[in-house]
Amino acid sequence: MRFNQGFITRSAIGRIGAASVALSLLAGGAVVAQAALTKVPSEVQSGDYKLDSAHGKITWSVDHLGFSTYVGQFVNVQAELRLDPANPSASTLTATIPLTDVASNSDGLNKHLQTADFFDTANHPVATFRSTRIVVDADDRDEATVHGDLTLRGVTRPVVMEVEFNQAGPTRGGYKAGFDGEATIKRSDFGITFGLPALGDEVKLHIEGEFVLAADQPAASSGS
Repeated sequence: MRFNQGFITRSAIGRIGAASVALSLLAGGAVVAQAALTKVPSEVQSGDYKLDSAHGKITWSVDHLGFSTYVGQFVNVQAELRLDPANPSASTLTATIPLTDVASNSDGLNKHLQTADFFDTANHPVATFRSTRIVVDADDRDEATVHGDLTLRGVTRPVVMEVEFNQAGPTRGGYKAGFDGEATIKRSDFGITFGLPALGDEVKLHIEGEFVLAADQPAASSGS
């Protein structure tokens, strides 16, 4: 009986030991994965990135007759980022926004926005943005000012976007770098004057984007 108890004890110890090793390995892997994430801009991998459209959008808001702030989104945005953390001023950003893919929570408004009163998508189906200069905040390296040209309805105007770096690191969808950005434009600058001044002229834009290192892009559809 003592022998059996000893045998059971040794077996249990063996199983516990194996389980401990497995848990240690798993925990170690989790620690390694977590450690690979960084919130330090200079540690981000350099290279060409493409926006993960499933995790990138532009939210717009505009005053509606003084009663409320109306909010909608542009989805299926395409963007490319050439990132050089060692020399941020050498980085570039380009984006294409399909104006037909607007989500305003109103089918009627979605259709109205396609007309010549607003986007005139029959003649100008997309808007584009191309950076001209990127300046990193000297006091906060997580923030940068992106200067660029926005083309909307065939009209090009300079736009300034304030961008904040969130974090970067490996994910199931590939190596990613995440950013948030904000900009304000006047729609009248682009020939969109319908409803002025009752409908707001200033349009606030909030940009969210997860950019995937181009070499990892084929794996981006496998998960988040």
